[in-house]
Amino acid sequence: MDAVEEVKNRLAIEEVIGEYVELKRAGRNWRGLSPFTSERTASFIVSPEKQIWHDFSSGKGGNLFSFVMEMEGLDFKGALELLARKAGVDLEQFRPSGHSGGNSALKERLYGALELAAKFYQAQFKINRLALEYVLGKRGFSKVTALEWQIGYSPNSGSALTDFLKLRKFNAEEIRRAGLSARRYHGENDMFYGRVMIPLADAQGRIIGFTARILEDDPKAPKYINTPQTLLYDKSRHVFGLHLAKEAIRKNGYVVVAEGNLDVITSHQAGVRQVVATAGTALTEQHLKTLGRFTEDIRLSFDADKAGLAATERAIPIASKAGVSLSIVNLPGAKDPDELIRQDPKVWQDCIEQPEYALDWLIERYLKLQNIDSALGKRQFSDVILKVVGGITDPVEQEHYLLKISGLIGVSLEALQAKLQSKTVAVRHKSVRAQPVFDKTALVEFIKAQDHFLSLMLRQFNLRDFLERLEPSMFITGQASELFNFLKLNPNFTGTDNAKELQSLAEYAKILVLQYEELYGDLDIIELRYEAARLQTRLIENYVKTSKQKLTEQLSAADEATTARILNQVKQLDGLLKQAKEA
Repeated sequence: MDAVEEVKNRLAIEEVIGEYVELKRAGRNWRGLSPFTSERTASFIVSPEKQIWHDFSSGKGGNLFSFVMEMEGLDFKGALELLARKAGVDLEQFRPSGHSGGNSALKERLYGALELAAKFYQAQFKINRLALEYVLGKRGFSKVTALEWQIGYSPNSGSALTDFLKLRKFNAEEIRRAGLSARRYHGENDMFYGRVMIPLADAQGRIIGFTARILEDDPKAPKYINTPQTLLYDKSRHVFGLHLAKEAIRKNGYVVVAEGNLDVITSHQAGVRQVVATAGTALTEQHLKTLGRFTEDIRLSFDADKAGLAATERAIPIASKAGVSLSIVNLPGAKDPDELIRQDPKVWQDCIEQPEYALDWLIERYLKLQNIDSALGKRQFSDVILKVVGGITDPVEQEHYLLKISGLIGVSLEALQAKLQSKTVAVRHKSVRAQPVFDKTALVEFIKAQDHFLSLMLRQFNLRDFLERLEPSMFITGQASELFNFLKLNPNFTGTDNAKELQSLAEYAKILVLQYEELYGDLDIIELRYEAARLQTRLIENYVKTSKQKLTEQLSAADEATTARILNQVKQLDGLLKQAKEA
């Protein structure tokens, strides 16, 4: 038995999911409200028998691991580690003989040291008058907020924490590798002292480091210092506050990224909890990918100064590559979210709900900085903006901004395209094959339609004549195309979702069977045929729509012969759709 099976055997899927979703028994299954949408009628189903879940409102589904990956924003390895801890499974015993288990044991020791350090700092905070005055008085944080964020204080002495941890059986090497001590000219001492301590936690709430603000200002000392790079903490990956923000991010459908950790805490205290921070303005692709697991709508609240402009310039191409939408939150009359929230929390809420698309924001800022009436101004403006536009991976969006820039500075599109491809901006315009264009809601609805259609085809072999007008390319996911091909090649297949022939699609097939049981189990064959015909037409409509979108994009650069060929293909698509509607 492998680690995955051992974890599955020890955990009941309904109990684990029940920690996130309130479930009620519904026959053999369990039912609850979707954690991914704001539905009022329960359409989230968990099947202990099949060991799967499916959310009819969002179209998502899978096994225990995929659910944890969705809810916690983890990859499979992270989900396995989390569930193994929950199940009490030691993953080391499943590693091949002679294979090094890496640093897993050391990591657990470091987690333990950091957890104890946080408790130590909290205990010191409660008895330090200056720290209490700063946090509860000057910053205006409540006691509830201080407890939620585990705010602490590091004593202004050389080795208080180190001595404390050594008494708890942690050695000097472990303490140093946790980022809690440092070698100095007079020996090994605490990394932090005389500072307000704010724990840095991973997405599951496990402490991986600290950010520390000096309490008594010293011009020779930095105001803030963070845990250095360790086995657990990597500033290029860490998103501050995500463990407390992820539920609000999922509920609101967007996330706000602030510059400062205290901005995040202030916003959470004001009830706006879909807010996180990175290490200053250093937004990386890994940050965006992490946040992208929860939402594609990412809104930056950075200062509109030189550093903020530079950060936005860097972030736009990274966001395009990561497949997320980036916008900017403007703050009227305030230097940062903390200041604005102190003035009026409602204004902060209004601001984050009215963001400006990042590249539009950047163009507006540089228009104010450059004189685009002069040749020099046009060159400098285009130098900056084309560097960013050149990093956009979507060809339609890229051309939109080239046309916009062309109109703003009075330069031809051809001249801008030539500059984009030149060494002037050190960027090459890459041709990207156009993909079917769906907005998020339409994509979810289309996936539902294809899955519902295939659930009918899988469970009712006498409906498979509806497969005839379809092609694999009409299905948007690989599993759907694969199952379509299988059923076309095996029209008399009457096996179950556990059939040997479907092993590569076992989980997907189980989800389709669950959908069939919930949606169509009580319908007679006449009703089932009507539903199959309706869904077949829907699939063809979507295929025709997206195919015509791609062909239309090709027309702009087509010669006469290519144009004739494209128009003939469009005519054939219209004929296909007409036949489907008349059938």
